[in-house]
Amino acid sequence: MYLIGDIGNTEVKICIFNSSKKLQKKITLKTNLITNKYLNNKLSFMKSFKNKLHKALFCSVVPNCYKIIKSFIKTKLKIKSVEIKELNLDQFLKIKVNKKQVGSDRISNAISVIDGRSNFIVVDFGTATTFDVIIKNNYLGGIIAPGVNLSLNTLIDKASLIPPIKLANITKVLGKNTVAAVRSGFYWGYIGLIENIIKKIHLQTKKKYKVIFTGGLSDLFRKSINQKIYFNQNLTINGLVKIIKLTE
Repeated sequence: MYLIGDIGNTEVKICIFNSSKKLQKKITLKTNLITNKYLNNKLSFMKSFKNKLHKALFCSVVPNCYKIIKSFIKTKLKIKSVEIKELNLDQFLKIKVNKKQVGSDRISNAISVIDGRSNFIVVDFGTATTFDVIIKNNYLGGIIAPGVNLSLNTLIDKASLIPPIKLANITKVLGKNTVAAVRSGFYWGYIGLIENIIKKIHLQTKKKYKVIFTGGLSDLFRKSINQKIYFNQNLTINGLVKIIKLTE
């Protein structure tokens, strides 16, 4: 059995897969709460998998958090954890930029989608909104824009008269009150940002792409983008499973 983890700035996803790569257990933790005590409480179920797990693979953009989790797994489960940047990934993906400057989650997303034939733009709605460009098996680079929820929460924190707001799919651009105006600004504003960046990528590379949305609020925006959008909420985890499968 395999333990796979995606450590993001907001959430940590821990999954256990059997030898056939079928998901057996999944839990989501809060990144800012990660301590040994918190892990002892939330991951107590892992006792039932002890001696069954023989490999742990992670992608992490929070080094201190990964360090705590790695130590916990080594102590409790007696298995070694590996972060994907510690692996030679050339067999999967040719990274045409400085690998140290690309988040492990973005590398895992790219490996998840590549098929050796198609070109992809992966848009990940996380703490940041990221765009990654993959041409066949080559990672060309990407764009990092402010995350939707991060921007919204910053506005709410800094503007005294703006109440807590949950974003929603809307059809009209003109807001009749503060909540509607903010929703419109974020909803249509991010749609404009997404469509313009995708357009700029097309113009610069002169290529056609499949556009894949993943993460956070991806489901909210995908139906209003003016082109076909593929949707996969488990892209990062799927990439890690693919890596484990092909490195055995």
